[in-house]
Amino acid sequence: MIEHITGIHHITAMASDAVANNTFFTQSLGQRRVKKTVNFDAPEVYHLYYADRVGTPGTVMTYFPFPDISRARRGVGEVGHIAYAVPETALAEWARQYRGARRDTLFDEDRLHLTGPDGEAIILVATDNAVGQLWSGTLDPALAPRGFHSASLRVAEAEEMDALLRLMGYVPEGTQGSVTRYRVRGKRASVLDLDLRPDMPRATQGAGSVHHIAFAVPDREAQLTVRKALIAAGYNVTPVIDRSYFWAIYFRTPGGILFEIATDEPGFATDEPLDTLGEALLLPPQHESLRAVLERALPAL
Repeated sequence: MIEHITGIHHITAMASDAVANNTFFTQSLGQRRVKKTVNFDAPEVYHLYYADRVGTPGTVMTYFPFPDISRARRGVGEVGHIAYAVPETALAEWARQYRGARRDTLFDEDRLHLTGPDGEAIILVATDNAVGQLWSGTLDPALAPRGFHSASLRVAEAEEMDALLRLMGYVPEGTQGSVTRYRVRGKRASVLDLDLRPDMPRATQGAGSVHHIAFAVPDREAQLTVRKALIAAGYNVTPVIDRSYFWAIYFRTPGGILFEIATDEPGFATDEPLDTLGEALLLPPQHESLRAVLERALPAL
């Protein structure tokens, strides 16, 4: 069993409109935009990062907004929903503001189901377990999400995914309906829900779907240890890639979902002051020559 993974690091999804996406996460959900940069492989497209005040791993939601992308088709082989932790006393106020939003309970936790601008499933879970540092932005601190609570992995077959999660240090805690809950021995965003849904079609990626989910390790030494363990278990893992704010490796799971292992270091304050995170357009060195073109072409946020 791998012992270095501490929970979710970040989740990256696809969007159709940068402005609507930015408005939802910074205004409706009260997250701080901690980085405004571009897609490494498609620099004409933003890569937007939303998180707590400093970009603590376990709070970071990122998006690639492709203007011409089609809407995703929901199904198996994808992250089903993203869940944020909100204070237990706050859920009733969220429900009042989002009248008609579905409420339910899973594993004795009260939840409110919201829909993002591209139809993505976002759940608010009532819990006093905090992950990150509050951002004094647009929301009352008594209401603001405290980082990720969990994410669900929707699959058609559970056996091989169960084996992978156990290898990564996740331990099953119980099953309710189609969902088996797993928890890793970490303090940040430590929960995953494996949702067994053989009745659903294969997911098609598009606007509103998750591109990949990343898991946190403290540093590059731990990442290399995890990489060796995954390769030894038969997974095809990429070399280590420098993503400016963390180091990353990727592999495809048996359920078809793209997993990443990302380092906590160096963080988001490496190329701009903490007080002004996410305000300026930051470009990877290989795309700096495109700045003038990109600043004219990218929509204003």
